[in-house]
Amino acid sequence: MSPEHQPSRRIGRPSGRSTVPAGRGRSQRRLSHRHPPPLGRRVSGEALLIVTVIMWALGFTSARYAVTHGFDPLQYSAPRFIVGTLIFVVVALVREGTLRVERRDLPYIVPAALLGVLVNQLTFNYAVKFASASTVAIMFGTLPIFGAMIAAAIGWERIRGRHWLATVVSFVGVALVAIGAEVDLGGGLGGILLALGASLSFAAFSVSIAPLMRRYSAVRVSATVTLIGTVPLVLVSLPQLVSADWGRVELLAWGALGYQITMFVVTTYLWFIAIDRVGAAHATLWANLQPFAGAVAAVLILSEALTPIQVAGAVVLALAIALARWRRPPSPILE
Repeated sequence: MSPEHQPSRRIGRPSGRSTVPAGRGRSQRRLSHRHPPPLGRRVSGEALLIVTVIMWALGFTSARYAVTHGFDPLQYSAPRFIVGTLIFVVVALVREGTLRVERRDLPYIVPAALLGVLVNQLTFNYAVKFASASTVAIMFGTLPIFGAMIAAAIGWERIRGRHWLATVVSFVGVALVAIGAEVDLGGGLGGILLALGASLSFAAFSVSIAPLMRRYSAVRVSATVTLIGTVPLVLVSLPQLVSADWGRVELLAWGALGYQITMFVVTTYLWFIAIDRVGAAHATLWANLQPFAGAVAAVLILSEALTPIQVAGAVVLALAIALARWRRPPSPILE
């Protein structure tokens, strides 16, 4: 049974049944229309993933611009997580009145926070420092490979043969994009390895939060995970924050930081909802559109070049997504 047809188990969420006594009249029926279903119930998981992937694609370019026009990698990362975390905490407290999670969920929350915030930000921000935005985006095409392997290895999702085939096809698309990028887009070996580390950490993070989405709202998971992960990130970033020359940061780099904060809040919320609806393996497959989308953003904003081989890779990636959608995504084993 798919998540949208299961009884609600989330703490702080209403069951969805009407509590208005019969015969109260039209005024209360009109009042009920003022409170539409949550976003994840009105919009398909695929639509949420498309919006998320587009915003992420622009994120590669904005991050690359920021760290090459005045910001140090952690000087750039820490402020956006501080602001984003405060937003999530305030929204969660206003909507639900608490950030409480059960003790049994700490083995999921703490690793998710360390992987999705601390490790991912350390690897990603130095990757875009040492490699081009397009190169880093291409390496993130490995995200569905890592996500499916992790989910299957720990037994949290049953991955059918068609999904594995789609994953292999998507990897071929990533390889084509990488081959086409090699001629015109630079990227040192260190930046490439860091980008692979960022992809792996985000895949592990996506799998880790899947069971949490069965019991809590996306807002509470977002607030809790980012709050726990931002603390060590800020501690690690203190040397750069203290010694930073904030005056050398260009105006457009500040704009890139503002976009990153907006992107962080919006995509984190949408990503959690999407994982709840379609599963971690299926969600990370959609994220494989990032290589081409990130390359397009680099062409339009940073004047990087695209080759015919990269276009061919994008077509293969689209075919992989279509192949994965021929059947319903695998049902999570965990309740």
